[in-house]
Amino acid sequence: MKKTKIVCTIGPATESKEMLVQLIKAGMNVVRLNMSHGTHEQHGEKVEKVKEVREKLKVPIAILLDTKGPEIRTHMMQDGSVILKTGQKMIISMDEVLGTNEKISVTYKNMAKDVNIGDKILIDDGLIEMVVLEKRDDEIVVEVKNDAVLLDRKSINMPATKLHFNFISEQDKSDIEWGLTQGIDFIAASFIRRPSDVLELKQLLKDNRAGHVKIISKIECQEGVQKFEEILALSDGIMVARGDLGVEVDMEELPSIQKMLIRRCNEVGKPVITATQMLESMKSNPRPTRAEVTDVANAIYDGTSAIMLSAESASGKYPIEAVEAMTRIALKTESLLEYNENFIDVSDSGSITEAISSAAADMAEILGAHAIIAMTKTGSTANKVSKYRNRCSLVAVTDVESTYRQLALTWGAIPALSDTKVTTDEMMNEGIIKALETGVVEIGAKVVITSGIVPHVSGATNMIKVHVIE
Repeated sequence: MKKTKIVCTIGPATESKEMLVQLIKAGMNVVRLNMSHGTHEQHGEKVEKVKEVREKLKVPIAILLDTKGPEIRTHMMQDGSVILKTGQKMIISMDEVLGTNEKISVTYKNMAKDVNIGDKILIDDGLIEMVVLEKRDDEIVVEVKNDAVLLDRKSINMPATKLHFNFISEQDKSDIEWGLTQGIDFIAASFIRRPSDVLELKQLLKDNRAGHVKIISKIECQEGVQKFEEILALSDGIMVARGDLGVEVDMEELPSIQKMLIRRCNEVGKPVITATQMLESMKSNPRPTRAEVTDVANAIYDGTSAIMLSAESASGKYPIEAVEAMTRIALKTESLLEYNENFIDVSDSGSITEAISSAAADMAEILGAHAIIAMTKTGSTANKVSKYRNRCSLVAVTDVESTYRQLALTWGAIPALSDTKVTTDEMMNEGIIKALETGVVEIGAKVVITSGIVPHVSGATNMIKVHVIE
């Protein structure tokens, strides 16, 4: 059974119930709704199908809503395109105009206030580079640095510029509030730049009585990397969003940034998703390239909790084959992970739960346990045990339905939903029963159980028990 989780973006190629069933059987754990495309009605139909299929198959498939985010784009071009030449000067206006090779306009009204002379402006995922020469009240004068054709509504990145727009747009607010009515489990928040962005999102969830929904902060700009520690402290997980991040930073820096982000998530015991172009060629080819196979494997070696498919599963020709390929790569790579060398040193300081989780992971290795059974309310204990990447199975038992689904993102966790029990002994016995039901242990198996003396209290994990199932 693979331990690395797989996130699949659902789109025209995979939105039928039949395809969802095949994706789950191939190894999908989390469904991603990309709110940059489609209407609420269209996404709602997907959600209903996901719920129906996961209920039928009795599997905890989580639903992740990925926000559009506070993006900046160009407006429309005259005749649909504008030809740009290296060295030419042109104006970027804050007032909407039909674009020409002399003047274009952008969707962000305060851009002229935020930029500085010499700042880079990157358009169309970095394919077009401009440099700011002069700034006026509602205009920017730029120099074009390469020949290009600029089409309608292309993305804009400004790596060195601190932008001051509101983080949650009206569109994102509407999408999130709609998602909460649909029972989403995670919000992947696009273009997180600073800790205040996470706090703003937390307040929105609180206002909607949805504090149980987990926030996955997407790191995809320079400012997000610079303020990563504060962002990580406030987030429930991280997505290494390599698409825009690869535009915002020099491409040669991307691998080391990816490794750093994953490592820090491992150290604090929070899930991390590695995303963008993992199996890009499988949009049109039935097999991945050698480079893609190596990319996926290296992310797993680095310690990623999950790997994500975007267009490969949303609109590609081979979505099932892409998930199957990821599953095969994960299984092989996981079989080669060295617990003692790679993950024994990630213990964080401080909490009792951390100490218990570290001890349980160590004990399971020393005793050759078949499984660790982690009793968890919010998923925190399971995540802290998970970061040690044990060879044995991790059965995460909870009596909270939302946690049961959210554990679908935790590396190695096999989620199990239990009935509420009154005493610690009852709860542990329930954990053993659920572990038996998953099929990863049988009578005679040695297991390590983590729990709390006081059942069903978040953060109260304070006990380890070694048990031979009879």
